[in-house]
Amino acid sequence: MSFFDKMRHQKLLSFTLLLFTLSVGILIGTLVNRGVRAERDQVAAPDATPLAIPSPVQLSSAFNQLSKKLEPSVVNITADYLPQERQQSRTRPGRARPDQGEGDEGFEFFHRFFGPFGQMPEQPDSRRAATGSGVVVDANGYILTNNHVVEKADRIKVKLTGEPKEYEAKLVGTDRETDLAVIKIEAGHKLSPAKIGNSDAVQVGDWAVAIGSPFGLETTVTAGIISAKGRQGRQFQAFLQTDAAINPGNSGGPLLNINGEVVGINTAIATRTGGYQGVGFALPVNTAVKVYNAIIKSGKVTRGSIGVELSNNPSPELLKVYGASYGAFVNAVTPGSPADKAGLKKEDIVIAMDGKKIESSDELVNRVADSEPGRTSTLSVLREGKKQDIDITVGDRVKVWAGRLDVGDDEPEDTSGGESTQAKFGLYVRSLTEADREELGFEEKGGVVVTRVDPASFADDIGVLPNDIILSINRQPVSAVDDIRRIQTGLKTGDAVAFHVKRARGAVGRAGGGRGVQWASVYPAGTLPEKNGH
Repeated sequence: MSFFDKMRHQKLLSFTLLLFTLSVGILIGTLVNRGVRAERDQVAAPDATPLAIPSPVQLSSAFNQLSKKLEPSVVNITADYLPQERQQSRTRPGRARPDQGEGDEGFEFFHRFFGPFGQMPEQPDSRRAATGSGVVVDANGYILTNNHVVEKADRIKVKLTGEPKEYEAKLVGTDRETDLAVIKIEAGHKLSPAKIGNSDAVQVGDWAVAIGSPFGLETTVTAGIISAKGRQGRQFQAFLQTDAAINPGNSGGPLLNINGEVVGINTAIATRTGGYQGVGFALPVNTAVKVYNAIIKSGKVTRGSIGVELSNNPSPELLKVYGASYGAFVNAVTPGSPADKAGLKKEDIVIAMDGKKIESSDELVNRVADSEPGRTSTLSVLREGKKQDIDITVGDRVKVWAGRLDVGDDEPEDTSGGESTQAKFGLYVRSLTEADREELGFEEKGGVVVTRVDPASFADDIGVLPNDIILSINRQPVSAVDDIRRIQTGLKTGDAVAFHVKRARGAVGRAGGGRGVQWASVYPAGTLPEKNGH
């Protein structure tokens, strides 16, 4: 190798060594600089490792999918109520209003969770409102809920999930004994009905999911398990017990299985505080379906009865003494009832109905209740150890137990004190007699007196009151009931309607007649709704 080649090679080695040294220096400097900067940025906890958020990964999706599927089927229900004194004034015109409003209702052990905080007293002239839940069971707008959510409500409003609009609901029918009700809304589009399950398939320990509006918080989802079956409430209430959190406002909402099928209607809680304590009760959906089908068919539930009182849980020893090992033990027979007429006696043991075995008192009650009144059935009974068959005609439960059961229809009582004509505006009127004018201290000519105003009607909404005297409607004079009938025929949905009424500013009907009563002109007005006040 020549001298020049050696020099060139030595320079290349020196350059490579220099480049390597610089690279190592730069790397060390960078690491040192980063360490200093990190130490400067993390002064509070220099020995802590920052946390990192992982990429989103969906875990268990069962409840998530169930909630999304069922939320459109669960509705929020608001029931409006008139204060008690205002209700009385609308049905009993001319009577003094009580000074005190209705007080709080006490909590029961089996608490019917009515609204956000139960029925609370409000100001004398304001409405009260309570909230509950319901489940859509038909795309045409039919909703299943609890009777106590809508019972005696003046107006029922329904809010669908994801829709800001509230729909006014019509009460289709109720059943007090199971605490169920069916309502219907006209939403203008098809709804999303929930899928009905079979509550007979439910087992203790199964998952249970409740969806509703506890304390008015819509579409709240809670989960638990089925804690027990067959918890007895009223006669036809053998509840499913669950520890899924349910509270005031959940009432009427669905209890679901893990497949998203409705297996119960949340109805009651056991509580000492009025709120959730881990023990809730849902009416099995199989019972609810029977009630629903009866209501949409006839508007009410008709049950059969034979008029006997049965031992709830007869001991094996009692049955053995009377010659049986199973059956329904008759404690008493109601005089004049179908059982009495057929010859059934106390201490009889019913062991079969129409050839099918009867294991218990509940089974007999349910079989008879499901029978159509007027149908003749054959009961097999053991009497003094001997078997015999008795033909018996099933009666209507309401009639058989008239006066003893909290069942039957609630028809409003007409307490107007005279002949009244119902106008399409939701009010009742009658002509004024000379005696009326003397009693009321009303000296003007013409007019008809309002005897009653239907709650939540058009007349109620615009502020017409009992004892108002209507002088004109849409500037047309009113001197008799026929005048209102004539004016009604010319009105249609969407028309503006204005009343001219005289309203007393003092007591009416006291001793000495209406002398001293001041009558003021009032002009209630509004747009005639589609339902014409009904």
